Amino acid sequence: MFITEKEKDPENKQKEDALIYKIQKLVEKRDFLVEDAEVERLREREEDKEMEEFLQSKLRPLKNLPKAPLESPRGKPVVPEPPVIKPSITKVGMALIRDCCGTTQCSVM
Repeated sequence: MFITEKEKDPENKQKEDALIYKIQKLVEKRDFLVEDAEVERLREREEDKEMEEFLQSKLRPLKNLPKAPLESPRGKPVVPEPPVIKPSITKVGMALIRDCCGTTQCSVM
């Protein structure tokens, strides 16, 4: 950088071009990684939002139920059964499968 263009010999110009090329590739790689991290952050935010909506829809009916007595008339404690939870795939999860395998029938799963 301290040598003027007129004073540079072909070897110096070649080295400078190689260094500029390496710098350009590093910047492109960094940009890709930053963009990928941003996409992942947005995907996680969307998954969190979907999970919150799912939990709110599942918990809302439980709030309206009357509370069961802790003991039955005979004196034995009543153990409430847990609610049935059906497995589901979120929109984002389905998109990940499509990105991974190209189909919705993922062989990895």
